[in-house]
Amino acid sequence: MSKIKPYKNSDLGKKEQVTQMFDNISGDYDGLNRVISFGVDVKWRNKVVDIVKEAQPETVLDIATGTGDLAINLAQTNASRIVGLDISSGMLEIGKKKIKTKNLDNKIEMVLGDSEKLPFKDNTFDAITVAFGIRNFENLENGLIEILRVLKHNGTFVILETSVPTKALFKAGYNLYTKNIMPLIGKLFSKDRSAYKYLSESASVFPYGEALNNILRKIGFINVEDFPQTFGVATIYKSSK
Repeated sequence: MSKIKPYKNSDLGKKEQVTQMFDNISGDYDGLNRVISFGVDVKWRNKVVDIVKEAQPETVLDIATGTGDLAINLAQTNASRIVGLDISSGMLEIGKKKIKTKNLDNKIEMVLGDSEKLPFKDNTFDAITVAFGIRNFENLENGLIEILRVLKHNGTFVILETSVPTKALFKAGYNLYTKNIMPLIGKLFSKDRSAYKYLSESASVFPYGEALNNILRKIGFINVEDFPQTFGVATIYKSSK
């Protein structure tokens, strides 16, 4: 697994660096995400919600919830309990304000926690989601083992993550954008100049498609499927326990 970290001159581990990075960029994150993805990330999240909705869950956990965009959207599933978990207190504070504004305090709980040491009992959630966060796990397999542990039997697990287009033309455009333009936008509009460089670098080396499918199967997930989005620049993965 990739050892890419946000801050090359730091002695901190990846987990600590990722926490620091998201605390640093929490104020810029939502706006910059809309700009960098041209707003299409909203469409991808809606597709995740549609998949979860089919499972008719009572309890949902959104890991690496950030500022809570997906957790808020998951309220459409009519689940009685939604938990958004993140390692960054800065991101969670913004998420809590958004949830309060939308009067969803009674349905969505925001929890500070580590995705590789989930503070929940075995077989707790009917559905679990991770959107643009799984590549930030310090140890991917440890995180997936924890997710499998807290997911109920027959529960649904959905990942939304960046991926690399397979067709040459789209791949060339993707590489140009992620390696040059995206870090430049982040550098211009974010106070943390390293963050968006890390986000683009980590996306380019993270396993996607069948490679990630095979990791999920190895951990013990079943019915593993992947659905490439927008020429393959992102992929939705659906599996179960």
